[in-house]
Amino acid sequence: MRYEQIDKELFVRNRKRLADLLEPGAMAIVHANDILPANADGVLPFVQNRDLYYLSGVDQEETVVIIFPDAAEEKDREILFVRETSELLSIWEGEKLSKEQAIGVSGIGQVNWSSSFEAHFHRLMPQARSVYLATNEHLRAQVVVETRNARFIKECQGRYPLHEYRRLAPLMDELRVIKDKVELEQLQKAIDLTETGFRRALGFIKPGVGEWEIEAEYLHEFVSKRSKGFAYPPIVGSGKNACVLHYVDNNETCSDGEMVLMDVGAEWANWNADMTRTVPVNGRFTERQRDVYNSVLSVQRGSMDFLRPGVTQQEWRDYTIELMEAELIRLGLIDADDAKEQDPNDRHLVKKYYMHGIGHHLGLDVHDVGNAYEPIKEGMVFTVEPGIYIREENLGVRIEDNILIGPEKNLNLFENFPVEVEEIEEAMNS
Repeated sequence: MRYEQIDKELFVRNRKRLADLLEPGAMAIVHANDILPANADGVLPFVQNRDLYYLSGVDQEETVVIIFPDAAEEKDREILFVRETSELLSIWEGEKLSKEQAIGVSGIGQVNWSSSFEAHFHRLMPQARSVYLATNEHLRAQVVVETRNARFIKECQGRYPLHEYRRLAPLMDELRVIKDKVELEQLQKAIDLTETGFRRALGFIKPGVGEWEIEAEYLHEFVSKRSKGFAYPPIVGSGKNACVLHYVDNNETCSDGEMVLMDVGAEWANWNADMTRTVPVNGRFTERQRDVYNSVLSVQRGSMDFLRPGVTQQEWRDYTIELMEAELIRLGLIDADDAKEQDPNDRHLVKKYYMHGIGHHLGLDVHDVGNAYEPIKEGMVFTVEPGIYIREENLGVRIEDNILIGPEKNLNLFENFPVEVEEIEEAMNS
């Protein structure tokens, strides 16, 4: 790993919190993700299962965690399995974690090689009253490739059909949605790194540069600071491309008079930043660009203020649409009388120019886990990202910050980023 080792006490606390939620006599088992094939003998970069990482801090393949608080022997209450380094593996890929290193990373005292998992698992199953198994239950998940966890569920239920099985996902969602102080430190590092990339881009953008070149400026900044790189495929869209919500081609040239929308975030130690900024290619906003930009900024700030403990996400979305409708009327994009006559449950006039949600949970996943129907709580982190997309004008503006829900007020983790029109123009022209 490139990043500095994280204090193992974070993962000790995470396991303790999960153990407190398990039923008496229950055992929880989480497997690492697979290394996925690409083409020929190629493979895709490894991405760790976030639940396993949250519980262990181990960032390598063929890892398994067992948490069994009521196991008969104390040594079996937490067990970590890691891949053993062979001579061939050390030559071709390098050494994996030793048992001693795995203890240091995770704080788990019982570490075994992954090859011994089956024996330990079958030794412990007779003791377990119920078993919590890991699934991906994110509302947007489209699981088309069978995971190690999914294969294990089939094997486990086939061999032990009379055990009681439980879903681990709701418990992990409940835990991960509230951020630990150490998590917030890692998340802030990802955000600070995103800021340095953004400031670098502001000094680089001018008419004639390619969207791909702007992307490269960010990537250089991120990787040179020991990040793996982007938290997600970056969006760098100029002109009409800024109106394509998931535009990732980044293959056109930025022209004088256009705006360029950059939805970019750095990864740090598996935590993710998520930023969007929209700036004028030539460094100066036109009057129309300024008006649209300030409308988006006004909606964002009003939406941030409303995002407080006790509010539901549906109430937050509805409130934001009210703010957006007022700004679209001010900009002359929709008629006030037409707005009054539309179905309040549809708001199709607003959706023509603002067609996505206002934000999402953020953490180890960019679209992090969390129950969309639970009220907002202190300690959650959200993105706040309104946008206005005027396709007939080839003008799209989105502004996105990351917000920590605090006890008395929210904390904008992007507080050092240029965001006002004057700040952006000064940064681009200094």
